[in-house]
Amino acid sequence: MTTWSSIVLLLGFCLVAAEAAAPWWQTASFYQIYPRSFKDSDGDGIGDLNGVTEKLEYLKEISVTATWLSPFLKSPMADFGYDISDFKAVDPLFGTMEDFENMVARAKQLNVKIILDFVPNHSSDECDWFVRSAAGEEKYKDYYIWHPGFVENGVRRPPTNWVSVFRGSAWEWHEGRQEYYLHQFHKKQPDFNFRNPVVREEMNDVLRFWLEKGVDGFRVDAIYHAFEIEADENGNYPDEPRNDWTDDPDEYGYTHKIYTVDQPETPHLVYEWREILEQFQRDHGGDERILMVETWSPIEIVMHYYGNETAEGAQIPFNFQLISNLYYDSDAYHYEYLINNWLSLMPSGKSANWVIGNHDKNRVGSRFGADRVDLFNILLLTLPGCSITYQGEELGMLDAYISWADTVDPQACNGYEENYMSNSRDPARSPMHWTDGKFSGFTSGDSTWLPVAQDYATRNVQKERGVALSHLNVFKRLQQLRQEPAVQQGDAEVKAVSGYVLAVRRYLSGEYVYVSLFNIFGYIENVNLNDVFSGLPSTFQYALVTGKSIKQLGDQVSASSVTLMPYESVVLRSTTTV
Repeated sequence: MTTWSSIVLLLGFCLVAAEAAAPWWQTASFYQIYPRSFKDSDGDGIGDLNGVTEKLEYLKEISVTATWLSPFLKSPMADFGYDISDFKAVDPLFGTMEDFENMVARAKQLNVKIILDFVPNHSSDECDWFVRSAAGEEKYKDYYIWHPGFVENGVRRPPTNWVSVFRGSAWEWHEGRQEYYLHQFHKKQPDFNFRNPVVREEMNDVLRFWLEKGVDGFRVDAIYHAFEIEADENGNYPDEPRNDWTDDPDEYGYTHKIYTVDQPETPHLVYEWREILEQFQRDHGGDERILMVETWSPIEIVMHYYGNETAEGAQIPFNFQLISNLYYDSDAYHYEYLINNWLSLMPSGKSANWVIGNHDKNRVGSRFGADRVDLFNILLLTLPGCSITYQGEELGMLDAYISWADTVDPQACNGYEENYMSNSRDPARSPMHWTDGKFSGFTSGDSTWLPVAQDYATRNVQKERGVALSHLNVFKRLQQLRQEPAVQQGDAEVKAVSGYVLAVRRYLSGEYVYVSLFNIFGYIENVNLNDVFSGLPSTFQYALVTGKSIKQLGDQVSASSVTLMPYESVVLRSTTTV
């Protein structure tokens, strides 16, 4: 006869099974490596794959689940690897295919997953496919977007007024083919024609190739550019409407982007790629392979990348709300809105992700102030879902000063010296700070591809390991707290206490309650948690403190009165379970 005890036991087994089946990526800590700047193993001043392999144990030290590697494939380096000439070869600058295979093998030993940067929107103009397309070879002639342009008063002009992200016309004349080709980025980065099914299959084959090599997923670059509006019956494209905030026709913002980004076909491309990953899973087993997609699109469009009623999309469509819409002087209500807006718009059954920095944006401490470094690390690692951390943010690295003479980023070099700093991505790409030694321990050579930031002697791994409340050690303590059941699996409530203080509650039945508090500005604040959240235990203890704190780990505090020092962020844990 069935007994209540057996039912309870069965339910317990079911809960354990469900918990064990949670996807590995759902609450993962991702870490972006920009290989050129991570670690140089051969003294040429440029980071490489062997350098990454050498430092994989550091990723374990800071409890990283998976690392996304920016491009290291064969490239002329017009855009530092995002202009790929061979999608199935390692560029000699970074090493060999054997070096890659050794890196993957070591990562698997350490249980660190490898995510490859997949760049499908364009290739290099030195890619064999483009060379053959430009030559008019039948198979390849429509691999890219070509158009003869128009002749007016004896002068040939581009097909449209479309503008490149890197300034100037998005069309470049090819003397050999006697036509223009489209490049939404650098002129050496011609855009693929994804309306051509052969191109789609070429890209599908690239995914399969690297899956066979052992990668655990892909970060998909610039996906929202993949399709342009379809040409009309005469093969022509429409001009985009003008924006009124600039009169510079070479400025990317000169036109309103309604034909060159966010076309309705684009999410379906991601759905196709997800099916390729799932088929590989069915054929080969192992952990789930994932897609992370980069799209700087309106949030309603981003949500389509999760999938639709009939197809699964990306597990992680990057959430750029904090990067794009949060500012130095944003108050707690703004933080609350951006976080809750994502959570409320996210399709049922999907998982959140949080990004605050990457290789294309100024460093967090430079955008929001060095006093807020711990604040953002704590926020990313205590919100529900997965986090993506850019290399060095765990140290509080700041933008390096890069002179105009040393600037190499085409986004800046294609502009003017007087405003290059506002366009350059180089300051956030300076070499990683490992030690206080020569060139921050990045290289044994005599130079670095970009200058090392001047403050490397005080912000480096070696030094911060030895300082109890350094950014690095706060980050490591955070990663420990992230393993707590309430933080891993629990519900979340995000509220602004006032314009100055944000609060995040994480809770799960039968577990301790965790409350993260963020004092965004430079004033002392006092918080009554009972005015913010209902049903809280009466007493908490400090589970995480920072260098801004006057309290110590383990100190107890009443829920009715928590004092925060200027710019202080803390994590509190209830002294009883709920």
